[in-house]
Amino acid sequence: MAGGATRFNYSANIMVLMPVGTPPAPRAARSRTGPARRVNAVFFDVDFTLIHPGPAFDGEGYRAFAARHGLQVDASRFEEAVREASVELERLHDGAYRPEPFLRYVSRVLARMGAVGDGIEACSLQIYDEWALCHHFTLYDDVSPTLATLHAAGYRIGLISNTHRCLDSFQSHFALEPFITAAVSSSDHGYLKPHPSIFRAALDRIGTSAADGVMVGDSMVHDIAGARRVGMAAVLLVRSGQPPEPVDGVPVIRTLAELPGLLARGCGGSRPAQADGS
Repeated sequence: MAGGATRFNYSANIMVLMPVGTPPAPRAARSRTGPARRVNAVFFDVDFTLIHPGPAFDGEGYRAFAARHGLQVDASRFEEAVREASVELERLHDGAYRPEPFLRYVSRVLARMGAVGDGIEACSLQIYDEWALCHHFTLYDDVSPTLATLHAAGYRIGLISNTHRCLDSFQSHFALEPFITAAVSSSDHGYLKPHPSIFRAALDRIGTSAADGVMVGDSMVHDIAGARRVGMAAVLLVRSGQPPEPVDGVPVIRTLAELPGLLARGCGGSRPAQADGS
């Protein structure tokens, strides 16, 4: 999963794998427009920002899950199945967290890979449950040094994640507890990013205002647009693949190692002209 010319991105940071191509050379962060801004709290997305999944969630991994439930699938059809099944998660219009859409997504992937029979439901539930287990994931190399640097500089650090993973267990498993002040998961909170309430809950829990917080994540829709909607600054992390079209006031970084210097220069992104007060 992590090697080679293909990386997978997970829409809403849960369960959805989309090939995005060969990583280009790193590029320095920059904010196209907007005033310099200093913040006192930095919030991070988790999946594909801090951690990435191992082989349990690639084509061969799905084949192994299927075999445990008496199902036969073609691992070579995995990427095509993911693209076709991702429509299930485009229907989360109200922003509420519930497991059913993700279970339907996994079931559709399995069926598109060739699975037939009563075992699909049980297999989908196992894959969903296993996604929450930290041992299937690896911490990116730049995470611990960056969090240590930010913590030493006096920033409060929070997590905002679209996940049913226990974020206390996540911090403990990856030895991040000394750095994290607060964490909010969508399953505990009840709403997924980009819903405004999950960002406001994290700001309240960490004890700062939107004007003094910055969100760092890999999803323009869920992390960046969601944070800016409530008046936070945001930094887009693009670890691989081509970045999206530039957005005024949103710096782009290729590695978290760039983040401390970016924040120290007051380049944590500018606040949008109007925040959503809803």
